[in-house]
Amino acid sequence: MGKIFKALEKAGNNVTAEKESELRDNTALVCDNPDSQVYKQSDEVTQSGSRRTDPALVTASDPHSPVSEQFRLLKNNILFPEKGTPPKTIMVTSASPHEGKSFVAANLAVSIAQSIDEYVLLMDCDLRSPTIHTSFGYSGKEQGLSDYLTNKIPLSSVLKKSSVNKLTILPAGQIPPNPSELLSSDQMRRLLHEVKLRYNDRYIIIDTSPPYITSETNAIARFVDGIILVIRHGKTRIKEVLDILDIYGREKVLGVVTNFSKKTIGYGYGYHKSGYGYGYQQQR
Repeated sequence: MGKIFKALEKAGNNVTAEKESELRDNTALVCDNPDSQVYKQSDEVTQSGSRRTDPALVTASDPHSPVSEQFRLLKNNILFPEKGTPPKTIMVTSASPHEGKSFVAANLAVSIAQSIDEYVLLMDCDLRSPTIHTSFGYSGKEQGLSDYLTNKIPLSSVLKKSSVNKLTILPAGQIPPNPSELLSSDQMRRLLHEVKLRYNDRYIIIDTSPPYITSETNAIARFVDGIILVIRHGKTRIKEVLDILDIYGREKVLGVVTNFSKKTIGYGYGYHKSGYGYGYQQQR
């Protein structure tokens, strides 16, 4: 992780254009641009298999797009690390809301499932503001994680098929009055332990609430192999990123993914534990 941490530490809270450039050049870049025609949320969805897929799930709706290619590069650096074994349980989070963590989690899960041999379980552990179900054509009224934790129903009854081959979803379920208590419970710890053992042949991607506004994310972080931190260009403060890296331990953070603002379209490549590759942004 060396380059990214050095860039962040140099930047501190005062981000000049030069320091922003250094940070950008050492961070994996994708585009989550709601003003873009490709990524614009709308009532129109595309039929894929038996379920409708949201166009924002770009790795499924437009697998040959530049952004889909960035997710393939991100995936490949996770599946084929320079050292050690690939992390099988990966938590995706952000410093604050609306930075694109669910967009990254869903598209990364699809990209991994599109590989020849890999299977994926995508878990929505953001019980405060869940969105994963919408990407895969579910209404949000289905039973999910909160129902499993509250009613202790069989895990198999809340796992959902997706239109993407080899990708299973565990939606959040009904929004509970006590998300922190549920996600910090013994039942949740047993679930994370169970899915790691039961699904040791697949990757588990976990979408979580931002740790700055919730306490349960820290509990989940203890049980995962690695963490991806999503930040938004021009919005996330450098100090927030450094604080999160210190909280979770820098060796556990697999990388930082930057989403560009509405005024830019960005592409990049490279995603390494020791550093990040080239990226650029184009003003619209």
